[in-house]
Amino acid sequence: MTDSALAIVILAAGQGTRMKSSTPKLLHGLGGVPIIGHVLATARALDAAHVIAVVRHERDRIVEVIDAELPGAAIVDQDEVPGTGRAVEQALTALPADFTGDVLVVNGDVPLLDAGTLSDLISRHRERPVAATILSTFPEDPQGYGRIIRTAAGALDYIVEQKDATDAERAVTEINAGIYLFGVNQLRDALAEVTTDNAQGEKYLTDVIGLLRRAGSEVAALPVGESWLVEGINDRAQLSAAAAKLNALIVRGWQLAGVTVQDPGTTWIDIKAKLAPDVTLLPGTQILGASVVETGAVVGPDTTIIDTEVGEGATVRRTDATLSVIQAGATVGPFSFLRPGTVLGPDGKIGAFVETKNAQIGRGSKVPHLSYVGDTVVGEHSNIGAGTITSNYDGVNKHRTTVGSHVRTGAHNTFVAPVNIGDGVYSGAGAVIRKDVPAGSLALSVAPQRNVAGWVADKRAGTAAAEAAAAATAAAAGSESSALPNASE
Repeated sequence: MTDSALAIVILAAGQGTRMKSSTPKLLHGLGGVPIIGHVLATARALDAAHVIAVVRHERDRIVEVIDAELPGAAIVDQDEVPGTGRAVEQALTALPADFTGDVLVVNGDVPLLDAGTLSDLISRHRERPVAATILSTFPEDPQGYGRIIRTAAGALDYIVEQKDATDAERAVTEINAGIYLFGVNQLRDALAEVTTDNAQGEKYLTDVIGLLRRAGSEVAALPVGESWLVEGINDRAQLSAAAAKLNALIVRGWQLAGVTVQDPGTTWIDIKAKLAPDVTLLPGTQILGASVVETGAVVGPDTTIIDTEVGEGATVRRTDATLSVIQAGATVGPFSFLRPGTVLGPDGKIGAFVETKNAQIGRGSKVPHLSYVGDTVVGEHSNIGAGTITSNYDGVNKHRTTVGSHVRTGAHNTFVAPVNIGDGVYSGAGAVIRKDVPAGSLALSVAPQRNVAGWVADKRAGTAAAEAAAAATAAAAGSESSALPNASE
């Protein structure tokens, strides 16, 4: 149910220079979702009446993600005045004039903060008449963060940024987590008084707390026990740490749901992936994107699947698969490469060192080893011989190969597309198939074998091959002469 008294402001205007990247910080991936995507998902879960995102750096790229992940969110562009206080001040202009509820301010680079923690903040804030409630925490290293300064009675007094803090204030270990909940009217009034008279020349949102206190309003700070919940991401080291923490939570969640994960430390599962009970994931496995793995399937070891469906009871070993479908009971691997558009039917097989692309392989059909199958349809219960290649590209266009059901192709066949192989066809080893083969036929492309005697001695004289050939010839001649009858007998 929509909370008509709640507005959420997402601060997404920062440049994120410490990432040292051409990609905006908020668009770096985390568990298969952009960093800001996690914040947007949390905002969606809270079902606020209004969500406002404040943008500036790479605004079009950020807005594209916001529109995709949370349609209907309002977009506000921050002007030249720096600081979080100014960002929130501009965000308030996007609210209806008659809005009198609460404003929750969150940062776009704090992806692990969950809706449950924020719901608790909202409930606690509304229990008593306070003008603002914020989250705080006690990290192992408070350096660089604004400090929470409390009164002698333990109430929140004000927040001071580290660059503006005294030595005594820097000694405080409780920090501001950067998550705020304000009554909108009190927030508007206080922001009007915030200045840029500080070490960074910015309009600090943190100054609002002190202003509210001086105006006689009550404010509160709620400590969060787990600091990682409110940690922001500013560089790639922090991104990696957040990814590891998120993945550990995801893996544990699937374990508790009935999935066997043999080695959680080497198993990565994206947040949008779906796993059924009794799935087994072996070491070195990555289940990425919107992949789906059904009951009884075994994936791994050393396997990566991206946006791929793995059917019930299927086995996928040492394989890289993207945008593919592996149906029930099928087996894939080891060392298989499934490119987009691959569909392996029930009980089918894609074996060792096989690459497929835009290929539909029917029920019970097999491509056991050392083959490339691209732009191809294979019927049911056919067997593609070792080393078979579909030559699907003529240098300009891609063409399709169609192989019927109950076909048996010989080793090292080449199908020069476009070509159709009928049902029940057999083909000989080494065949190059350039023409359609009618159902029930045997396809051969045989040229007489020709041996050119003495070619090595003539063309490769002095090589090890020539010496070996000469020795073998001499030995064979000696063997023949010793087998002749003795002339004296």
